[in-house]
Amino acid sequence: MRIRLNPNPLATVRNLGILAHVDAGKTTVTERMLFLTGAVHKRGEVHEGTTVTDFDPQERDRGITIFAAAVSCDWDGHRVNLIDTPGHIDFADEVERSLRVLDGAIAVFDAVAGVEPQSESVWRQADRHGVPRIAFVNKLDRAGADLDAAVESIRTRLGAVPLVVQLPIGREDSFTGVVDLVGLRALTWSDELCTEGPVPDALAHEVLRRRRLLEETVAELHAGALEEFCLAGALTEATLRTALREITTAGDGVVVLCGAAYRNRGIEPLLDAVVAYLPSPLDVATTDTGDPQAPFAGLVFKVQSTTTGRRTFLRLYSGTLRKGDTVLDAVTGRTERVGRILRVQADRHTDVGTAVAGDIVALVGLKSARAGTTLCAPGTPVVFEPPTVAEPVVSVAVEAVRRGDTGRLAAALQRLAEEDPSLGVRTDPETGQTVLSGMGELHLEVAVEKLRRDQLLEVGVGRPRVTYRETVAEGVSGFTYRHVKQDGGAGQFAQVVLDVRPSEQEFAFGSAVVGGRVPQEYVRAVEAGCRDALAEGPLGGHRVTGLSVTLTDGATHSKDSSEMAFRTAGRLALREALRSCRMTLLEPVVEVTVTVPEESVGSVLGDLAARRGKVSGSTTRSGTAIVTATVPLAELFGYATRLRSRTQGRGAFTARPVGYAPA
Repeated sequence: MRIRLNPNPLATVRNLGILAHVDAGKTTVTERMLFLTGAVHKRGEVHEGTTVTDFDPQERDRGITIFAAAVSCDWDGHRVNLIDTPGHIDFADEVERSLRVLDGAIAVFDAVAGVEPQSESVWRQADRHGVPRIAFVNKLDRAGADLDAAVESIRTRLGAVPLVVQLPIGREDSFTGVVDLVGLRALTWSDELCTEGPVPDALAHEVLRRRRLLEETVAELHAGALEEFCLAGALTEATLRTALREITTAGDGVVVLCGAAYRNRGIEPLLDAVVAYLPSPLDVATTDTGDPQAPFAGLVFKVQSTTTGRRTFLRLYSGTLRKGDTVLDAVTGRTERVGRILRVQADRHTDVGTAVAGDIVALVGLKSARAGTTLCAPGTPVVFEPPTVAEPVVSVAVEAVRRGDTGRLAAALQRLAEEDPSLGVRTDPETGQTVLSGMGELHLEVAVEKLRRDQLLEVGVGRPRVTYRETVAEGVSGFTYRHVKQDGGAGQFAQVVLDVRPSEQEFAFGSAVVGGRVPQEYVRAVEAGCRDALAEGPLGGHRVTGLSVTLTDGATHSKDSSEMAFRTAGRLALREALRSCRMTLLEPVVEVTVTVPEESVGSVLGDLAARRGKVSGSTTRSGTAIVTATVPLAELFGYATRLRSRTQGRGAFTARPVGYAPA
């Protein structure tokens, strides 16, 4: 049975994402949905590099989804706008931006592995955005596949209430179909054709038992279903479908379906469930959001640079947008003209004249809009909450191999940062290096490879140099320096006597000169000269910090003394004095807060110790441990990847600079 909804055109739209751990089968599920709905005429395969949504060369080379891709298809009179999202944790920010504009999602799970680490991460992201979900347990044809175990992992690890609406027919290699517990019918696949029939006699008892369990769980979650269940002792199919839709939309439970996408089994009922249970833009609308007659407003969630220009992906929340319209960037106050409106099918597109509330489209012609920008009608400004952007945790230094490409590299890096806000680009003021920061080493590898392939730039990549400091461990007293310079005309003369001591402050200067032996204006010049000398220390040319300098005495010349002479004397005197002091090299340290599963604490503590980390605290709550430690910054390169490998991708960390410590 398929449900026909409200005649309002928006009621027949579904904007949804496909979420999962890497290799759970998201892209294959998307491909089969496109094939069955007639959106494509040839099925693509991930291992062959022929999928529609993984169209980027790097995605095909690596066999994983890296960039969120938007596609559309039609099923049972409904328009389904799909976004296939990445499954690798390095690209979680791409998932975050997609979830911000979606009304629902399909969470795909591996029937053998159940809930995997990144499945858990994207589930929590969807929780934060309040996105209703249905679950699809994939790969039931694999050895070791177990629907019940996968469902139990959804219950225990995600804290969700699974509402299983199907029972598999056969196990592993003999998996041939499913029994629909709502419609009490069997769906079997032979030569990829779906056949509907009665429930097999061998499964009749188990089907009735599971149907009863489903009814009881639904009655606990839905007031209308509870009333009917109490009166009649059972639920009708119509009541069950209505209750499942309302429970899903409210986020109180998760409808669970199953299948084997690679063998094309279970996709038709999954599409039926998308239409029946996931919300339309009207179901999640507020005020005039969702009204095509209201003033135009939409949120930019992705920017893509292509060989033909810049595409700005937009979710329309209200109003109608037409080709040639002028739109307002509500944050910057700039207006821009929409050159073209595209209905995007991954790397292909179709021009359309208008887009209405609920649509996801790409705009051509906008120059300054960024991910998170609200676009609206100039006369009715409104600002939507932008998606949050994660702080980068890994950095590399990049430079153009050919000197003439430096300008091109800077422009290309700027475009990369526009496309992906989780990438950071900055110039280190002390080392002069261009530093590219991202969410993980794979994230940065992909960004650098994009520079090489798309921009044809030869790029050198290395670890950024850590900015060290030097400090005084043991000072000197009464260090005398005389500056004399005579080269015709007025000469230079200045004599200073300095005491240099360690200090808690970065730099402190004082004068203990008596009897006016050094005039006050010359004292200020000596201080300025000492500050000049802090730029380079004697150990390695690093900046000097943590010292106090006292001018105790000096001498002047009636004609040759000047502020310039005393500034020069101060600089050279402190430089020489530091060579006489006992100096210590300092390195930057950061306070790291690591959140890991309780069972991984021992491994994480050992790794922190190997990185010269000093643990300052550890707490445990709800099976999760939080470890705080101070670690040298130089030892943190590669830590994100190591932490994920030691915790099966479930560990995370934040770092906060806390100063310098002896190296």
